[in-house]
Amino acid sequence: MAVRAVATAPLIALLVTSGQQAVPPAVRYDQHVFAGGAAPPAETLENPFKGDRRSAADGEKLFSAFNCDGCHSLGATGGEGPSLADGRWRYGGADGAIFHSIYYGRPRGMPAFGGLLPPDAIWKLVTYLQGLAPAVDPATVSW
Repeated sequence: MAVRAVATAPLIALLVTSGQQAVPPAVRYDQHVFAGGAAPPAETLENPFKGDRRSAADGEKLFSAFNCDGCHSLGATGGEGPSLADGRWRYGGADGAIFHSIYYGRPRGMPAFGGLLPPDAIWKLVTYLQGLAPAVDPATVSW
């Protein structure tokens, strides 16, 4: 029995890691408030699909398929969860910040999808969300 477990371990490792990137590193972006004024060591993550219409369309389908619209409403305009289309981001609107919000989740209700979705799918969601134009409310334009 021990021989069988040892023989299958490399196959399992290959299946788990094939086609997926490593867990993303911590992200550094200007919206973070740093303890003591010191930023943590981190990298910036860049969206490989930025501006790609097909990826944005795929992201829109994923948004619906994974019931993101259950909390964030159709078009990500906000419902029980906050609007993702108004240009305001609690945890930062940079590529890596949105990726981290989806990958790791956030307090008060945002589940972590990093264990369910491969990084490419998360990047397509990021592409979709960043492509949403904030709604213009005529009552607040003059502010």
